[in-house]
Amino acid sequence: MKLGVTNGQLKPVEDKPNSVSSQTDIKRNYMEPIPYSGSHAQSQSKIKMIIINMKQMELVEEKANYLHYVETSKVFKFKDDVEFYFDDSKQVTHFRSKSRVGYSDFGVNKKRMQKITDAYKRP
Repeated sequence: MKLGVTNGQLKPVEDKPNSVSSQTDIKRNYMEPIPYSGSHAQSQSKIKMIIINMKQMELVEEKANYLHYVETSKVFKFKDDVEFYFDDSKQVTHFRSKSRVGYSDFGVNKKRMQKITDAYKRP
């Protein structure tokens, strides 16, 4: 299954500690979705502005309800996929952040998404 949104769902994450998602039943990989603050367009714009200020993040795909970024680590050049799905029916932004290789990421994806969530919730 390729990345993106299928029937309102981002690609499932595996039961490995190298990812997080707001659409998984795997407890250690689950994080709450980000509630909209304002409209869909405002929420999508805010996410994009937060990520513009983050290093090593490149936008690779943008659709009306979806953003896909790739972050490349500084030293080893590992790539992580970071996706956002803007769910208008629930007024939340779902996300998935996953390392492409390895079993563990030492919490990198969770820390990244917590940083983005915290920045998003700031006024």
